[in-house]
Amino acid sequence: MAAARAHWGSRLGFILAAAGSAVGLGNVWGFPYITARNGGGLFVIIYLACVAAVGLPIMMAEIFIGRTAQNSPVGAVRSLSRPRSPWMGLGWLSVVAAFLILSFYGVVAGWSMYYVWLSITEGFAGMTPEEIGAAFGAAHANEGLNALWHIIFMSLTISIVIAGIKQGIELWSRILMPTLFGLLLVLLVYGMTTSGFGEGFSYVFGFHTDKFRATSTLDALGQAFFSLSLGMGALITYGSYLRPDEDIVSTSIIVSAVDTMVALLAALVIFPILFTAGLGEEDSVGLAFISIPIAFSQMPGGAALAPIFFTLLTFAALTSAISLLEVATAYFIDERGWTRTKATMVTGGGIMILGIPSALSGGAGLFGTRLKEATEWWGGGQTWFDIMFNISYNWMLPLGGLGIATFVAWRVGDAAREQGFKTGTKLGKLYWGWVQLLRFIVPIAVILVLLNAIGVFNAGGDGG
Repeated sequence: MAAARAHWGSRLGFILAAAGSAVGLGNVWGFPYITARNGGGLFVIIYLACVAAVGLPIMMAEIFIGRTAQNSPVGAVRSLSRPRSPWMGLGWLSVVAAFLILSFYGVVAGWSMYYVWLSITEGFAGMTPEEIGAAFGAAHANEGLNALWHIIFMSLTISIVIAGIKQGIELWSRILMPTLFGLLLVLLVYGMTTSGFGEGFSYVFGFHTDKFRATSTLDALGQAFFSLSLGMGALITYGSYLRPDEDIVSTSIIVSAVDTMVALLAALVIFPILFTAGLGEEDSVGLAFISIPIAFSQMPGGAALAPIFFTLLTFAALTSAISLLEVATAYFIDERGWTRTKATMVTGGGIMILGIPSALSGGAGLFGTRLKEATEWWGGGQTWFDIMFNISYNWMLPLGGLGIATFVAWRVGDAAREQGFKTGTKLGKLYWGWVQLLRFIVPIAVILVLLNAIGVFNAGGDGG
């Protein structure tokens, strides 16, 4: 006899866990960089519109699938269509995407953990900008160092997921998310006292139309999609732990708002700090691991602020990693009848092993320089890390989001869909608009995200 399905201890627990899934490294470094690159305030307005018209409807659809079916992605799609339905490929896509993404995401998260350690033990004070830039380059090329911190981060993620929904994921979401907000507010308050706050605020929210390009709307669309962690099955899985009468509409709105607020606050933290130190914008990874350390090395109190910033990065990565591991873990629990301990250890261990080549991608070996040289024909060469990123973010996630919108809008029965949307909510009047967005606007938008991500419009998207 199958064990009763676990559920969240409270609605707040789900909101914090779902917001944690959405809030990731892309909020803290990706959004500020892409906003500055595309002209500030006008881009922010378009981004908010894209969140409301594209990201939020897909989020509601994912949570609807999970809550209605009370199952992880593969079983949920099967129960809402039919056994052996081709639509089950959508569930499989979600599981595989989560597996692949976490394999390289754990490497980047490991950098954040290493920089927490580095900022506490050695600090950046007294180092020249050139030395700080060289330090990250050396760390990125150090295969053993990357593998070690990847393993440490994955072990931490496994230890949380193995404890279950209430005592693991929900408990730690209640700890990590408020702490993340607290760290962000500490940095924001400090940023408001700096000489560069006014310039930084203007840089983020001023209307710099000279930087707004033809492809800026596509960048806003892609950032809205990737920032909310859509298309990877995490929200379907988390939604399956909701009780059948929970309100998915207002909950989705709150989660989207929290994710967006973190991104906006991060921009208000980063650019005042950079401008106070006399620095300009950098690419997304360089922004976090080169520009910010340089700024802290030159600012009063920087030695104390650096550990706070990198702890913030680590917590943002951890809350997302937990949700990604839970997708694969839930599949084996629901479909194969494994215990949570076995499912978490096997999937977490497999992801950890798959991530080792990504950890080695910064070096000159098989998965780094040699592979990049062998793939010169493919977009100028790709390391193992690059290949995993491109396959998952640029292809699998947009296809997953497109599939979810199409499935809910056209395959799920009208009565079941309407009942599922309206159950437990006072916002049932939004149902008609939600369906129309899923049927007509979202598919076009996600196809544009896909085309933009693979370079058809010669504009890259930043992950979230």
